[in-house]
Amino acid sequence: MTLTELKYIVAVAREKHFGRAAEACHVSQPTLSVAVRKLENELEVKLFERSASEVSVTPLGEEIVRQAQSVLEQAAAIKEIAKRGKDPLAGALTLGVIYTIGPYLLPELVRHAIARTPQMPLMLQENFTVRLLEMLRTGEIDCAILAEPFPDTGLAIAPLYDEPFMAAVPASHPLAAQDSVSATQLKNETMLLLGAGHCFRDHVLEVCPEFARYATNAEGIRRTFEGSSLETIKHMVSAGMGVTLVPRLSVPRDALHAGARRRKSDIAPIRYLPIVEADGSPPPQRRVVLAWRRSFTRYEAVAALRNAVYACELPGVARLS
Repeated sequence: MTLTELKYIVAVAREKHFGRAAEACHVSQPTLSVAVRKLENELEVKLFERSASEVSVTPLGEEIVRQAQSVLEQAAAIKEIAKRGKDPLAGALTLGVIYTIGPYLLPELVRHAIARTPQMPLMLQENFTVRLLEMLRTGEIDCAILAEPFPDTGLAIAPLYDEPFMAAVPASHPLAAQDSVSATQLKNETMLLLGAGHCFRDHVLEVCPEFARYATNAEGIRRTFEGSSLETIKHMVSAGMGVTLVPRLSVPRDALHAGARRRKSDIAPIRYLPIVEADGSPPPQRRVVLAWRRSFTRYEAVAALRNAVYACELPGVARLS
């Protein structure tokens, strides 16, 4: 068997389609198919179940593909070791980020990364947590910035910061006159949620479990109370359709001064309030971490990325070391 054949079966397992796998490997489909068949004959096992619509991996094939991915990573590590002798940070780093972090962290993070390590350009991928975990497993990305909790996949984890949530309410809402709000008060409101797949949706439901009813398949409710992004949800809040929770870094800086009394014409359409409980319990928050495969060998690159995150201003969050 060859590394090329191992690369082909990993691509087929990832794409679940021979044509797309061939495109990803920059070869013709017949070339890839012949190589896969040759490897199956050599191993005397069936790696894939083929159908007209999709290719699936056999149970034994799953194990072989995982080992193939490990072999490819170790082979790539040999090149990385050689590069490290010249410059340990040379080469692009592929970074995945979840949707509710990317827009608020990446602009400043990329600026610091370029200034600190210009020889290590960041290749960015925004996606859901579940998809980023899969991309980490298959080697499509090198590392990812995620919010805990997520399924234990044997990844190496470095904590970055704890980020509190804030309540976003329409400026015309009675709660907007307060300096803070409690989770109990929010339970009486119309809560606007992100759609299924967003981990931040689950964080909101942990704070206000009563709103789990909006996650059902009841006709009309999903369409009424779910949005595709935090910015969409904010527009719904500003239109007076309800309230929501947002991570601290998503709050516009000028909005934090909304507590000061202004002329009516100057009032922003959304008021952002800290969540404070009468019993003194800590406000709801999420822990943001950097995750990477334990087999990933570019430790200096991971450390440089983490330092670039710490160089960001990150207002209102608690940095972790």
